Amino acid sequence: MVGASLFSSAGIAETYLEEVGIDIVAANELVLERANLHQALYPKSKMIAGNILDENIFKTLVRSTPEKLDFLIASPPCQGMSVAGKNRNTEQMLNDERNYLVFKIIDFIKLKSPDFILIENVPTFFKLLLPYNGEYLKVVEILNHLFGEEYNIESNVYDAAHFGVAQRRTRAIIKLYRKGKKWGQPLKSDQVVTVEDKIGFLPSIEAGQKSKIKWHYARKHADNHIEWMKHTPTGQTAFDNPKFFPVKPNGERIKSYNTTYRRIKWHEPAPTITMRNDAISSQLNVHPGRKLKNGIYSDARVLTPLELMILSSLPQEWNIPENTPELLIRKCIGECIPPLLIKNIVAQIS
Repeated sequence: MVGASLFSSAGIAETYLEEVGIDIVAANELVLERANLHQALYPKSKMIAGNILDENIFKTLVRSTPEKLDFLIASPPCQGMSVAGKNRNTEQMLNDERNYLVFKIIDFIKLKSPDFILIENVPTFFKLLLPYNGEYLKVVEILNHLFGEEYNIESNVYDAAHFGVAQRRTRAIIKLYRKGKKWGQPLKSDQVVTVEDKIGFLPSIEAGQKSKIKWHYARKHADNHIEWMKHTPTGQTAFDNPKFFPVKPNGERIKSYNTTYRRIKWHEPAPTITMRNDAISSQLNVHPGRKLKNGIYSDARVLTPLELMILSSLPQEWNIPENTPELLIRKCIGECIPPLLIKNIVAQIS
């Protein structure tokens, strides 16, 4: 099948689509460095970089796809409706123009009429209200109004950890598929895949060190952060340390959530990887570590780029250019949907 990708970022979601018979021939991404990474990963796909709200960009994207398109995947920016770390009321959500990018997906569907459409986002996406015909409706309601006669429309929230990914990550999935076509439900895994299962084989390295394995190198951290985490057991937070707990330069104890300065666990899927996966002080980012003979714990650092890739179900030999900036990798992974989940969902098209 021939497909297109809107709001593609670096194309992580598309990693395994060729394996299930889908050829993405054109894609659009606003941020140039992400668009360039997408183009490097998918040289046969035409990348149209720029703001899809720009009529010239949109028309170029439309012209770059066949008259009849089989498949569309779209991941509109979710920052506008995300509630992490802040309280956003309905009015604030409506005033964020990024939320209206959903209507460009609708315009594209009207023009290209793909047989199969996958829209993915954070779970709050289902609560988003948008103006439509003089009232405020949820996205799925609008899609049903516009396409309910010609498409079957299904919406679900899936946790990637239930589908073979060693990471808990919930995503909202909307499927539209033409009536008369078939698109089944993704197949759940029989077993939970853990952090140990996926990255336990990698050599231990400390902050600032490099291994001989590509992309397995550790970020540098402040000495006090390293000291606190060396004394923090697997799965625990440094705030619980009787002596080596986080303090300000004046010695005053830092007050924060107990999800910060916390090591993840070996024998569970990783928690959701966030955009700030480069910081020990951010949420649930620190390597599980192993207790050493002297009583302290190894790997007092955040996860390496390779560990992040593997825990996000990317292949260990992910073919990104060697000069790709570390922070770009971290940001793209921090906002992605695990591609193994997308593969599982799309594989059910028949």
